Parts: sequence; C-alpha cells; structure tokens
Amino acid sequence: MLIEIRDVHKVYTMGEMRVPALRGVSLDIESGDHVAVMGPSGSGKSTLMHLLGCLDRPTQGSYRLNGAEVGRLSGDELAALRSRAIGFVFQQFNLLPRATAAQNVELPLIYSGAPQRRELALAALERVGLADRAEHRPNELSGGEQQRVAIARALVNTPNIVMADEPTGNLDTKTGREILQLFDALNGEGITLIVVTHDPAVGERSKRVIRLVDGRIVADRRDGRRAAHEAVAAL
Repeated sequence: MLIEIRDVHKVYTMGEMRVPALRGVSLDIESGDHVAVMGPSGSGKSTLMHLLGCLDRPTQGSYRLNGAEVGRLSGDELAALRSRAIGFVFQQFNLLPRATAAQNVELPLIYSGAPQRRELALAALERVGLADRAEHRPNELSGGEQQRVAIARALVNTPNIVMADEPTGNLDTKTGREILQLFDALNGEGITLIVVTHDPAVGERSKRVIRLVDGRIVADRRDGRRAAHEAVAAL
C-alpha cells in the first residue's frame, strides 16, 4: 500500500484555543490511484493534503508512506522523502516572475542537488507540451501555460505521487479541461494523483472521490461522476 493513515487527528493551537482540523481520519491509497478530495471550506481538505504531502505532521495517529512511518522521520528525512516521492501543484502556480519557465522547473533539482538540471527541466517541459516556451517568463505565458510549467516543476524529480490543490481554480473552462486531460495522461503513466478541489469536473474524472465534513471522512466512493455531484450538492 502506498499510503496508509490511521486515526489521524490534527489540532491547531491559536492562543488558548485548540482548533481541530482533522478528527480521526483513516484511509488507504494504492499506487496509481486518482483521488479527488472534496468538501466545504473548513472541512479539513487542505490540512489532509499537507499531511499526506509531508508538509506537516499529525497531532495524533499514524501515517505510513511507502512503508515509512512519517511521524518518526527527522526534518531532513522528511524533506528528502518529500523531494523524492511527491510533486506539488497549486492554484496560484507559485512561479518566480523573473525566472524563465525552464528556470522555474529547475528549482526542485537545485534543492535536491541533482546534476544535469537544464536537461531534466527541458524534458519535463516537453512532457507537458511546452518545449517551445522554455525561455519565456510567467508574464509571457497564458494561465494554462503557467499551470503546465507548475506541473512540469512537480514532475521534474520523477515523483510517484502528484498532489494538486485546486489546480483548475484560476483557469477558464477550456483551459481547465486541458489540464485535466494532462492529469489523466499522467495517471495513465502510473503516477498517483491526489487532488483537492471544489470543481465537480475534477471529481468526475477521478477514480475515487473522498468527501470531508468537519474534519471527518463522510463518503469514499469509486463512482467519480456521481460522487462528485453529491459532494458539490452537499456544499
């Protein structure tokens, strides 16, 4: 099993207040799955993604990634695991405005100390159909092209998991559909996709839809189209 989490809780402390974001979440995700995580604002979607992406640790409970108990890893070990296994795609693209597309894609390779960064970045851009835009800066690219650069950056370290937070949120319908087609192709190559979204179109294309409410999983279904519409109707 690629991901195993058991009875995971996450509590944030704000002054004297304790705010529970996840309340006893348990789930398994197999390698090659395509999962949409849906739910209303404040349901714990982003918190769950941060925990699954090793950007944060649970307050209580167990998380095993590729058999490794994440809570027992040091900060350096956690960063190495994250760099090796997981690529991230965000709604806001998070591209450096003064860097070219190729330079933006190179960033994870710089952090990991990988050689041949330029060649790997160009190969990742070609993979997402942007080989001819490598020297363009973000302000010279459309929203869809910027998101493709962000996806190339997520792929450049050859992770087996890609996590995306509202990846179509800043895109028009046509461009969003193109990004989802790219995600479908990546999943077809065996990459595990975990997508946090409000967009029913994203849920419809997923193999599995998990719905969160108040930090708890209230539905976990394999019928993506039906489950996505039920999740949206419940918002």
